[in-house]
Order: sequence, then C-alpha cells, then structure tokens
Amino acid sequence: MTRIDLNSDLGEGFGPWRMGDDETMLSLVTSANVAAGGHASDPETMFQTLTLAARRGVIVGAHPGYPDREGFGRRVIPMTPDQIGRMVAAQIGALSALAALAGTRVRYVKPHGALGNLAAADADVAQGVAAAVRDIDRDLAILAISGTALEHAARQAGVQVFSEIFADRAYQPNGQLVPRSQPGAVLHDVDAVAQRLIAFLQDRRMPVIGGDPIELAADSICVHSDTPGAVEMARLLRTRLDDTGVTVAPFLDR
Repeated sequence: MTRIDLNSDLGEGFGPWRMGDDETMLSLVTSANVAAGGHASDPETMFQTLTLAARRGVIVGAHPGYPDREGFGRRVIPMTPDQIGRMVAAQIGALSALAALAGTRVRYVKPHGALGNLAAADADVAQGVAAAVRDIDRDLAILAISGTALEHAARQAGVQVFSEIFADRAYQPNGQLVPRSQPGAVLHDVDAVAQRLIAFLQDRRMPVIGGDPIELAADSICVHSDTPGAVEMARLLRTRLDDTGVTVAPFLDR
C-alpha cells in the first residue's frame, strides 16, 4: 500500500498580520513546517501555531529561512556556509523552546525559500545546514527537496533525511524547482495538480518543463499555504489520495 505524508509551511505571519488559514491546513496535513523567526513569524505566532499543531497531533518541523521578512526569505543573503549553519541553529533553538511550552517538540528541519533552493543546489551550503542539524540534535531529521544536494549532504553527515516533492511547483529537468520568476513556476489548477500527483505516485516519475519526466523519491508532498486556493488544493489532494487508497501519514512516527 502506498503511503505518503502531506506537509505545509505554516506560522508565516508576523504580529497582527496573518498569512493563510493555518487552522484548516492543520486539519488536512500530517506534518507542519513552522516558520522560526527568519523569513516570518515571532514568538507568539510560533507558540500559537505549535499549540494548534499539538492539538491536532501534527508532527512539527522547523522552517528556518534568511532573515528577510521584506522579501519573505526568497532572496539570497550572502553568507558563508558556517554562518548559514549558525543562523539555522538559532532558529531551530528558538522554535524548539516554544515547542516545549506548547507541549510538543521539533522533529525535523526544512529550509525555506531561497535558503532551501540554495541548499538544494550548492553542496557547501547543504553541508553547512546538515552539520548544524546534526550538531544540535542527532535525533533531528531533515526534509529535503528530492534528489538534491541537501539530501546527499544529510546522508553524508549521518542525519536521517526524507525526500519531498511539491504539489504546486513546476520542475526543471535537473530536479530543481522552476524559479518563481519564470512563467508556469507555480501551479494553480487544483484538479490538474491532484491528477499529476496521483500519476506520480503510480510510477514515481515527475513531469518537467523542457524535458522528459524524471524519477524522484518521495516521502512527503508539500502544499504551500501562502498561494491562492491553498486550502482548496490541500483538501482536494487529501480526498483524491484517500479515494485512491493512498495512506496519508507522517513521514516520522508520532
């Protein structure tokens, strides 16, 4: 029987400003990547999101990103791999402390936005992230874009790693995501997205722009919470997976 996790990036508000419908998303996903104060969030937003996740029994991961709220963490800030590692460590630490207050714990790490894309492509950055995760807590896992440098670096560092694909993003032939600046990078047709993923789970081959489908491993599917129609997409995908006999469950044990 096919088994897959659904994850979403949550807690990405700041102060009185909220992004997305986190409460509804937490009723649909099985893992939550919670912003840790870099690209978004603050202590109260983190605590509230973590508390909701704990009530729903949703596995929690840290979602560190560049300290760039104005650009929502989607711009690369020049830093050495060691500096990136310390930045990631600080954000994991902050979220872990608030998770303890919320009655849950951080189980994995998934880099956000520009940091995630850079760690997917740059071996040195990937090694910096993986080393920081390993040195903080050897029980922490990494959720990495399937087939990328971060996945390989995590394995080399002895960190448990799981592979992620994206419901609402287009792929390049090299397995990298199509940059958001390019047409067609973000997918909005919820029915087409669901059909693409059901087909993928049957043969593990992902359609790409400008090439033949590529093979990817997948332990989890990400549905971004900040795109229009995110809840509708997550709900339809969850329904289609259930109807197809796919077991939706966390990639980590509860």
